[in-house]
Amino acid sequence: MGGIVRALRLTWLASAGYTCGLVVLTLLSALVPVATTWLTKLLLDLVAPGGAGSAGGSDGGRGEVDLDHVVTLGMALAGVGIVGGFLPHAVQYVNKEVERRVGLLAQQQLYEATGAFVGMGRFEEPVFLDRLRLAQQHGGATPGVVVSAVLSVIRAVVMALGFLGSLALLAWWLPVAIACSVAPVLGVELWLAKRRADTHWRLGPTERREFFYRELLTNLQAAKEIRLFDIGGHLRDRMTSERLKANNERSRLDRRELTAQSLAGLVTAACSGLAVLWAVVSAANGRITIGDVSLLIGSVVGVQSAGAGMMRDIARSHHQLLMFRHFTAVIDSGPDLPVPVVPTDVPPLGTGIEFRDVWFRYSAEHPWALRGVSFTVGHGQVLGLVGRNGAGKSTVVKLLCRLYDVERGAILWDGIDIRELDPVRLRRRIGAVFQDFMKYDLSVSENIALGDLPCESPERITAAAVEAGADTFIRELPQKYDTLLSRIFFQGDDVKATRGVTLSGGQWQRLAIARAYLRSERDLLVLDEPSSGLDAEAEAEIHRGLTRYRQGRTSVLISHRLGSVRAADTLLVIENGEIIERGSHDDLMALGGRYAVMFEAQARGYRGEPAEAR
Repeated sequence: MGGIVRALRLTWLASAGYTCGLVVLTLLSALVPVATTWLTKLLLDLVAPGGAGSAGGSDGGRGEVDLDHVVTLGMALAGVGIVGGFLPHAVQYVNKEVERRVGLLAQQQLYEATGAFVGMGRFEEPVFLDRLRLAQQHGGATPGVVVSAVLSVIRAVVMALGFLGSLALLAWWLPVAIACSVAPVLGVELWLAKRRADTHWRLGPTERREFFYRELLTNLQAAKEIRLFDIGGHLRDRMTSERLKANNERSRLDRRELTAQSLAGLVTAACSGLAVLWAVVSAANGRITIGDVSLLIGSVVGVQSAGAGMMRDIARSHHQLLMFRHFTAVIDSGPDLPVPVVPTDVPPLGTGIEFRDVWFRYSAEHPWALRGVSFTVGHGQVLGLVGRNGAGKSTVVKLLCRLYDVERGAILWDGIDIRELDPVRLRRRIGAVFQDFMKYDLSVSENIALGDLPCESPERITAAAVEAGADTFIRELPQKYDTLLSRIFFQGDDVKATRGVTLSGGQWQRLAIARAYLRSERDLLVLDEPSSGLDAEAEAEIHRGLTRYRQGRTSVLISHRLGSVRAADTLLVIENGEIIERGSHDDLMALGGRYAVMFEAQARGYRGEPAEAR
């Protein structure tokens, strides 16, 4: 019941006026079949031999017919027919308008809810991803379906009551028998609705894998390897396998539906046949008129049609409400990381950042990514993180940006636990270039401006691009800063417009660095492999610019190229989530440990010494 109320409330919030109009049109459409059936009965009784409107002898011969009465009833019947012909189209139009508005509001609410997640953990949970996919599919559709179903039920009840009352005038048992004949349909449809919802949920992982393969086969970034390694057929086979698995499940459900609905339909048809047989025999014996036979047939068809439609709508809305639970579960999920009701204000970084005995793992099933990590980086200092892939360097950055919460220990910003701070305000004080930076299918200026949307002035965007060394190649693009960086969209909405362009990896990386430069007033700068996609000359240029940019700012720098981090005030060597060495470049070289070995190996490689020496 709670789901129905929430769906109706969402519909009312989205479109109160159209909802009221839909109620009025639905009630009118319920009266049309009843009025048509009664007008037909009266007209038949009026014109049939021996009918109420004929003047003749007791032998039942045809006498004079009251033409005025016949014309009046005929015009009334025609008028009801005209209204009945118009109403379905009006209902359909209003229904679609309600669905559009509800879908828009539901989409806004869904993505507001997911946007309120503080961290990234939920987007790595398969169960949540399945729930989110179903919420995207059914969140906007369910309220419209529920409203349509509720109104259809009201329409069916009004229509059925009118027809059942008509049947009661012929025989008291007729409405009871016809009503009972519809009951099996309700039980069958509700049972099937539960099975459909269960099947949807069970097929969630299968459909998500099929979607993954389908998107991969048309992904521009994957196209090179798919064709080079000739793996398109392998991926298609996997996609087809997942589709066949889902199709087999649905076929099994369809066979159950066919069997159950056929049996329920036989019961309904048998009751209808018996009622019509009774009417024909009664008319032959003179107990009822031809108009009464017409009324009975119309009423039986009307009741069963209304009942079957009502059952289908109830079952359909029941199924949709079962799926709507996923939408409400996402909406009601709340923040994934705790946020204080009254968070502490985030002060400008004055003292520094401290990791105090930090332990972290991505889930209880995963190994520890960080084990008892402790360090301090003072205000204005540069911290360099060094280590092999998977050692835990990027995890330090994610925790610092509070994309996850530590399991043990604490991270302090000027002595304040970051869990006591507003995460949005904390991140406003951080600028970052991530190793897996985003390539947005937007224009050049929009790609840079996303770094600091409240201050996206053209002058600042250009200055950031110049500082990142991107301005030169940007000005060579067809529309310069307005050039669309995408091959999947047109440069504008016109399908005849030119397509966008793509950039090289190094050019994209310069745009990502320009995004960071746009956040020039931030207290903390995080650089995770900022020059990994650049050649040696470009790397040196970028690092000279970053060195100027870092002046007076606290920085955390990650790089596999140890020459890029040797100037850091403190270097941390991380292995298996633990700090095994710390100190300046000179300190670690003098120590002769892991850092010294890695640095010497890279240096020999740059000098061109043979592999044996390295």
